Amino acid sequence: MPVAPPTPRIPSLNALRAFEAAARLGGFALAAAELGVTPGAVAAQIKSLEEELGAPLFVRGARGVVLTPLGQRALPGFVDVFDRLATAVHELRQDAAPHKVRIAALPALAQLWLAPRLPLLRQILPDIDVSVTALETPPNLKRVPFDICLFYGDGRSGRQVWTETDELLPVCTPEIAKKLTHPRDLKHAVCLTDTAWESDWSDWAASAMPGEDFVPKGPAYSLYAVALEEALNGAGVLMAHKALVEAHLHNGDLVAPFTQPVPLPRKICIWIQPGTANPDILETVIETLTDTRS
Repeated sequence: MPVAPPTPRIPSLNALRAFEAAARLGGFALAAAELGVTPGAVAAQIKSLEEELGAPLFVRGARGVVLTPLGQRALPGFVDVFDRLATAVHELRQDAAPHKVRIAALPALAQLWLAPRLPLLRQILPDIDVSVTALETPPNLKRVPFDICLFYGDGRSGRQVWTETDELLPVCTPEIAKKLTHPRDLKHAVCLTDTAWESDWSDWAASAMPGEDFVPKGPAYSLYAVALEEALNGAGVLMAHKALVEAHLHNGDLVAPFTQPVPLPRKICIWIQPGTANPDILETVIETLTDTRS
């Protein structure tokens, strides 16, 4: 009787994903963060893969891991495979739920720029469900289930479909502004700082008050929205991103005591994954969000 050849055993998909992520990102900890597991789990998966292959894929050292020649040769093929797999899964999700739009955004942009525009978006696209996830860093759209990204960027990447310039300027309540006649008065004022943008004060001061020995003194916040709320409460002077406080400047809750706005080197950027499904819906979403009347 004929003898069937043994079916080749494919290594664990989780182990292959752990290898690809660690090799692409350059470390087990970064791979763990992307995959939503612990570094120990990534290390264990890769170790089992190496044992199955009978050869090492990484050289472990005190400063981290480095790919072996075998790992280096394997990496491009696995990156391509997992990119295509992620794209296929993303397209499947979009086809299964064509009326859902998922936006990933920087927390400050999500709260202060995007949220005020959502009512108009619901009005124009009443049948579309828009979900928003706040992230500190832009995700790799090839690997995550998001349709649109909203972050600060350099405005030069080809994937970005819209950018808006932004400016730095100190803002405060009208009462505090009465005590500020020159930028150097900020040396004696309470200055509110967002820890993610600590350089904003020095960037503005270098342009608006060159030569002054200025170091902002006051509390720092890890959430820009909290820093803004404290500025509205009269706690001090906030180094603001104009695009995020325009509504408060317009209604007079906050004022800009000086006329020296400084352009930010970063722009507000929106982008989508090239070749995405439902491009007409996403284009309408982006057009609505970037409508200057919103």
